[in-house]
Amino acid sequence: MRKLTYYVACSLDGFIGDPEGDASSMFLFLDEEYAAFMNTEYPDTIPTAFREAVGLAGVPNKRFDTVIQGLGSYRLALDAGIASPYAHLREIVATRSLTESPDPNVELVADDLVGRVRALKAEDAELGIWLCGGSEVAGALADEVDELIIKSYPQVYGAGKPMFGGAAFDTRDFALDEVRTFDNGVVVRTYTRKR
Repeated sequence: MRKLTYYVACSLDGFIGDPEGDASSMFLFLDEEYAAFMNTEYPDTIPTAFREAVGLAGVPNKRFDTVIQGLGSYRLALDAGIASPYAHLREIVATRSLTESPDPNVELVADDLVGRVRALKAEDAELGIWLCGGSEVAGALADEVDELIIKSYPQVYGAGKPMFGGAAFDTRDFALDEVRTFDNGVVVRTYTRKR
């Protein structure tokens, strides 16, 4: 069975964006060392439009073949005129308000997101599924997350979009697998779900 990995950037106090969902302040930490790590270890998560600029054009997917995101995350690309931000992956957008996909590579899921994710996890495939965000989608899929890769940035937001918005209270245990620190203050922690 394939894994659903929530690979996400967050503040020290667990917010993935400000109250409107903007996380652009975290881009300030994208220095040479950290960018090299992301490009090497998580090349699949680099948007298609930037892959050539960072030397990843034509590089095969390493960890993921599918990305799931909410409309808020997807809207950032649409507003920039990009209908398929991760064209090198199968793209799934959870939305009830967008009724027609703007790109053949983008599948819209309005209902039963959990069922769709379970079907994806049951596929016979080598690569995993990347949960990109946002907060409400992660909350809806909290019980399906098998792995957390949390990129903690040295900022405190005080308020904003939590990592798992709208999730019902339920303790979910994870085991710490790896911690990677960077000179810019970013810490990347990898956890596996205890089942």
